Amino acid sequence: MTESKILNKEEAQEQIKEWQSEGQKIVFTNGCFDIVHLGHIDYLEKARNLGDKLVLGLNTDASVSRLKGPSRPVVNEYARARMMSALAFVDAVILFDEPTPQELIETLCPDILVKGNDYSIENIVGADFVIGRGGEVKTISLVDGYSTTSIIKKIKDLG
Repeated sequence: MTESKILNKEEAQEQIKEWQSEGQKIVFTNGCFDIVHLGHIDYLEKARNLGDKLVLGLNTDASVSRLKGPSRPVVNEYARARMMSALAFVDAVILFDEPTPQELIETLCPDILVKGNDYSIENIVGADFVIGRGGEVKTISLVDGYSTTSIIKKIKDLG
């Protein structure tokens, strides 16, 4: 069952250590993933192709509201976590409530940290930590024209 991919920090830390002991490269990324769209799918699939396992840090509802405003998220954290865990190329999902994923990255110690190319490597939270451990930080090109904000605007314009 895909729900078994939703882990707490301690479970994720143990699982990642096990995968790494088997020589597997762990890719980590994070985000809100509210109203899943083609841009999300393309991004996550590309991220997974950079290593052997993809671990996803997912913002809690409270965290999304702090970042995006009181009307967000549209989809609650449980539903978002279930949808993300149902994707074949996502190997683990961990909810986090902190303002940034820094603490989660330091707990999980991924081999490769990934964000979209709307970030520069020097602005990616956790990059210094991952690079300092001998890991890599990469950016992935995003699919133009897809964003949750633009989808919400389009829906509102229909009303």
